[in-house]
Amino acid sequence: MKKDLISIQDLTSKEIEDLLDLTAKLKKNKAKFAKVLSGKTLALIFQKPSNRTRVSFEVGMYQLGGNSLCLTPQEINLGVRESIKDVARTLSRYIDGIVIRTFEHKNCLEMAQAASVPVINGLSDFSHPCQALADIFTVKEKLKELKGVTLAYVGDGNNVCNSLLFAAAKTGMNINVASPKGYSPSEEVVKMSLAIANDSGSRIKITDDPVSAVSGAQVVYTDVWASMGQEDEISKRKAIFKDFQINSDLLANAEPNVLVMHCLPAHRGEEITDEVMDSANSIVFDQAENRLHIQKAILIKLLKESK
Repeated sequence: MKKDLISIQDLTSKEIEDLLDLTAKLKKNKAKFAKVLSGKTLALIFQKPSNRTRVSFEVGMYQLGGNSLCLTPQEINLGVRESIKDVARTLSRYIDGIVIRTFEHKNCLEMAQAASVPVINGLSDFSHPCQALADIFTVKEKLKELKGVTLAYVGDGNNVCNSLLFAAAKTGMNINVASPKGYSPSEEVVKMSLAIANDSGSRIKITDDPVSAVSGAQVVYTDVWASMGQEDEISKRKAIFKDFQINSDLLANAEPNVLVMHCLPAHRGEEITDEVMDSANSIVFDQAENRLHIQKAILIKLLKESK
């Protein structure tokens, strides 16, 4: 039976642990896995612009001995030129896996339901599972563990925040989310994460106070205040989020050697200052690099090991 990755919810805690272990092996010894996906082809369907997601999947497939092809909106106008169901069924006859980067989460679900090959969510308005998996791998790589670590997410309760909540809950990592009122993660996401956390021992706190969120945190994470598709809200959000900037004053409330993360692209001077972004505490580009390694692990698990 084929397996998809549409949300962190799709993975058990053991599957996440196995992915992180495989990622460490892939990062340490690239040559060992050079032909593991030989003869496999991955299709990338991107409705949204992409830097890290596209490059890391394309390079990842190449390093694993496989091939990839990118299909832009001009080539596949999902739901307009051709239905998602028909695209999924057609591509399933040609290729071995699909990555979809789309505006609406329902497109990922529909693609996965219709495709007979594994489907990976490369980003939707609800979830960004590959990013969150790279993030927790990076935290574990730096701090050697996840259980008992406290990550503070400061900013918009968006798709990245949702995935981090699920990832923390599944792995026993603590997470504090600070967002302005009206911009917190959805109550349903928080409710589901808390239910998972009851088993893992993860502690979850949702607040509108960034100082409270970062207090005692070993990791502080942020993202842009307005995501793709929200450009018309930029001016409004800048005013609302101004006290949620990651700067030296805010970080003074965290642990002394706090690690700083950002999923990129960063709007320097808005959600994060240059001083922090370029500091010794920043692991932003280690985090970006690890997108490649975690996605190679995902590709192996789904394209080679999934039946």
